[in-house]
Amino acid sequence: MASEFEYESVLCVKPDVNVYRIPPRASNRGYRAADWKLDTPDWTGRMRVTAKGKVAYIKLEDKISGELFAQAPVEEYPGIAVETVSDSSRYFVIRIQDDNDHYPQYWGKMLAVRCSESF
Repeated sequence: MASEFEYESVLCVKPDVNVYRIPPRASNRGYRAADWKLDTPDWTGRMRVTAKGKVAYIKLEDKISGELFAQAPVEEYPGIAVETVSDSSRYFVIRIQDDNDHYPQYWGKMLAVRCSESF
């Protein structure tokens, strides 16, 4: 993990993202955005991708206050932190992990993010 004295740089900011709570995967088929309730996002805000040391962080934040809603540490890509969606290039699934390095929670914590533009 990154040292607390390392510089954190901002790699990307997307000011408008929609977040959807998705059910656990029932098979090896993969995630499909068509299976989600895309007309009713569970949360809307901004996404900042930062890097500190060799770890990137996908941070979901309030648009106005900047308060952190959730974050996903990405130690390698491709990997388990970010998964593509089989039916769209504009949606993906991120695995959320809390700041205390507890085991990531999959039930109700898998979030799909749709950016207003692809990146």
